[in-house]
Amino acid sequence: MTVTWVLHDGAQITAAVAPGTSMMQAAIAANVPRILGDCGGNLACATCHVQVAPEWASRTGPATDMEDPMLDMTEVERGPTSRLSCQIIADPALDGLILHVPA
Repeated sequence: MTVTWVLHDGAQITAAVAPGTSMMQAAIAANVPRILGDCGGNLACATCHVQVAPEWASRTGPATDMEDPMLDMTEVERGPTSRLSCQIIADPALDGLILHVPA
């Protein structure tokens, strides 16, 4: 499956992602700027904050109860489709997913 990260300046990074991989892991492997994953995907930071493209939000679902407090700590203000990319796991239904990386 493929995922596209849209950077603040409009540049795009598209990469193949294996099913079962978190979007944080995939972003780090694809050298997506500003996706740091300091906690390694353990819901202890917010350095993998993304905003799911609105047309994909129903497929990724809303932030979980565990994510929600972390999203209040993001460097860039959260939006209605904000998620921690460590909590979005690749599966074939998300092929073509678009994630925006806040500035």
